[in-house]
Amino acid sequence: MSIQESPATAPEPGITQEEMVASAAALRPQLVAEQAATEERRYYSPELHEAFMRAGFYHLYVPRRYGGQELDVPTYARVIKEIARGCVSTGWCLGLTINHALQAGSWWPESAQDTIFANNDFRGGSVAAPVGIISPTDDGWEINGQVAFASGTPYGTHYVGQAILAGTEKTPEPQLMLFVAHRSGWEMLDDWGDLIGLKGSGSHSIRFDGTRIPKDWAFPGFMIDVDVAGGTPGSRLHRNPLYIGRGMTIYTLSLAAVTVGGVFNALDAYEELVRTKTTPTPPFGPRVKDPRHHAWFGKAYTKAKLGEMLLDEIADGHMELCRRAYEDPEFDYSYGEDMALAAVARELMVMCWEIVNEDLWATMGASAARDDARMTRVFRDMSVAYAHRNPQMKEMIYGEIGRWALGEPRVPFGSV
Repeated sequence: MSIQESPATAPEPGITQEEMVASAAALRPQLVAEQAATEERRYYSPELHEAFMRAGFYHLYVPRRYGGQELDVPTYARVIKEIARGCVSTGWCLGLTINHALQAGSWWPESAQDTIFANNDFRGGSVAAPVGIISPTDDGWEINGQVAFASGTPYGTHYVGQAILAGTEKTPEPQLMLFVAHRSGWEMLDDWGDLIGLKGSGSHSIRFDGTRIPKDWAFPGFMIDVDVAGGTPGSRLHRNPLYIGRGMTIYTLSLAAVTVGGVFNALDAYEELVRTKTTPTPPFGPRVKDPRHHAWFGKAYTKAKLGEMLLDEIADGHMELCRRAYEDPEFDYSYGEDMALAAVARELMVMCWEIVNEDLWATMGASAARDDARMTRVFRDMSVAYAHRNPQMKEMIYGEIGRWALGEPRVPFGSV
């Protein structure tokens, strides 16, 4: 039996936001204890998977209509922050497995959602890059191709992605199609784990070979620019502003929540060092009594709290934009609004890396930088998170935001 097919206990209905966040925090000792095994396995354990199912994490964004919890973005951010405080790789994998139920519940029509969310079992990874080619068939679509870095797939039941539809005489230009595919339609490759960090994030490649999906499981669209003016199929179906949002803020916030949790993970590891090691230079004594270490720890802690507050503000800001768009047909949750809020989350990711690298790693002492040390694992994971394509896009996105804020025309994404 594959990991994707392993039975898991369904969550209790009606879990509150507070209960879900508390469940995530309570798992921290187990997450820390399993960090080495998670790296070796390349994804978190079946035992943690079962615990996540019981806690309702996978169902956080799934609409109540289909047996989900239908909780909000601030709750998601707090849950993933707590998980990453125990294991950054697990936070990355779980966060991206949870995250894409929100897009599926927002942008796909009722007929598709009825089958996508059937059996109360949706766990979906995604990658922004197209997987390959999508072609029409008599009754749906066929997908062929392969994509790397598909975080969240080891326990995934679905994949939410993009593919390229070739041009025709009527529409000569190729176009992007958004689609959902069931786990039975793709193969996860055993090719993850050779980066220096995020080894346990389950970011394997997946392959599509003649994959067939129903006609209403795909539609023309660009993942980071789905127009939500006038509402979405999901906001009308579920009568909840949660399902009227755009994609870039949600995507970037999912990564920012991991990195904020990673900073607190690093702070916990640093505190262990401060409480157990002596100062490396005179006057020798316990680090916990040393004013320099007090200041170093305090500086990092202050910045971590700032990051935590900023994460909450971004999540609340997204929900406020969704609420306004839902209640006021004249208000547009625009491309620019989404890009600007996502850019704040991106700056938060950068800040989190700088806290770990410059304030904690640089002052902990080389003797603590061992391969199997908790701080070293956090450092490696955070370095790869910082090198992710999302933070690397920031200079390009600045131009997009500038044109929007100045009222200048948009240009094709990625052309400048």
